Amino acid sequence: METDMAIDVFNEEVVSFAEAAKRLPKIRNGKKLHLSTLFRWAQAGKIANDGMRVRLETIQVGGTRCTSLEALQRFFDRLTGEVEVITPPSTIKREWLRRQREAEEYLDRELG
Repeated sequence: METDMAIDVFNEEVVSFAEAAKRLPKIRNGKKLHLSTLFRWAQAGKIANDGMRVRLETIQVGGTRCTSLEALQRFFDRLTGEVEVITPPSTIKREWLRRQREAEEYLDRELG
C-alpha cells in the first residue's frame, strides 16, 4: 500500500528507532523488538491482512533514522486493516493549518 506518508515533526512524537523499539511491547519470549525489525519494516515493509505491502513511515534527523509514535500506530492500523487510518495532512495543508491556528490565537489575544 503506497500512501502519502509524511511524519509531521511539529505535531507528532518523533523518536529514534532505538527509542521506538524500547516503547513497543515485548512480543517474543519477553524480548523487546530488535532494531533491525524497524529498519526492515521501513525498507521492505510487511504484508497486511488485505495482501497489500505496508511500510513504516520514517524521517532522517541528522544522522539518525526516526519514526513517530503516531506513524507506528498508522503502520499497525494498516497491517490490521480494521481501523480507519488517518494520514497527516500534506505540507501545504499543514502550513495552512498553522496559519489558521496563529490567526485564531491572535484573535483570542486581541478580542479577549
